[in-house]
Amino acid sequence: MKKEKGTKEEITEQKTEINTAAQETGSKKLNPKTYDKELAKLHGELVKLQQWVIHKGLKVCIVFEGRDGAGKGGTIKAITERVSPRVFRVVALPTPSEREKSQMYAQRYIPHFPAAGEVVIFDRSWYNRAGVERVMGFCAEQQCKRFLEVVPAFERMMKESGIILLKFWLEVSPEEQTRRLTARIDDPRKIWKLSPMDIKSYDMWNDYTRARDDMFNATDTPWAPWHVARSNDKKRARLNIITHILNAIEYKEIKGEKIVLPKRKIDKIAPGKEYPFKFIPEIY
Repeated sequence: MKKEKGTKEEITEQKTEINTAAQETGSKKLNPKTYDKELAKLHGELVKLQQWVIHKGLKVCIVFEGRDGAGKGGTIKAITERVSPRVFRVVALPTPSEREKSQMYAQRYIPHFPAAGEVVIFDRSWYNRAGVERVMGFCAEQQCKRFLEVVPAFERMMKESGIILLKFWLEVSPEEQTRRLTARIDDPRKIWKLSPMDIKSYDMWNDYTRARDDMFNATDTPWAPWHVARSNDKKRARLNIITHILNAIEYKEIKGEKIVLPKRKIDKIAPGKEYPFKFIPEIY
């Protein structure tokens, strides 16, 4: 990551209170004002990265994995809320159809890979086979083992084709996961997040732990390593992950002429000539 003097230090050397606490399990939650201030800085850098990706025709693929309630969705929202959805595309595939189940496993993911000038973010990815599908019995054990054998070569091919691949695992404690899932039950804004699969998976913590470790052992490669983020404090996790992305992709700020709005003339509409707009009720 290359920037003007002073900016890089602000990004790579987070404030002491952020850096220190992020290394400690159960540390004090990040102050909302500090979070908003740091996130605003990072959003500015993500916009610079976006322009660089377009300018250089980069192809970036970011994978997010983790247990239910680990904070993947909130992290992806924090990354994408200030950039263009035409550049930063989020892919969250539904349950495969009967036709997709008959295809080569990776076939449903490949069409979503980035073209030049795109950043594609997978909210869960082909690693479903090593996690949910394996633990819940949606694939045979031999299918999962074969997947773990071939995926390193698959990701090497991605890299050799010019794709920048970043894989993140959000690590949450069982206590924090319970708190988050429980909070969804009575909150009308969050109840949609609590799926039947979440309920079935809840008592399979140890099975998911073993599946995670097998996945890491097989696919944590030099060309496509796993990056783990502590996510008990969701705000810290978001800042740390965005910072990591910015540091992982070398970019520069593209400076152009300052935009100046042109002068314009607006004609006044004669009384009685206005269009009869159907305004909505102004309740607030």
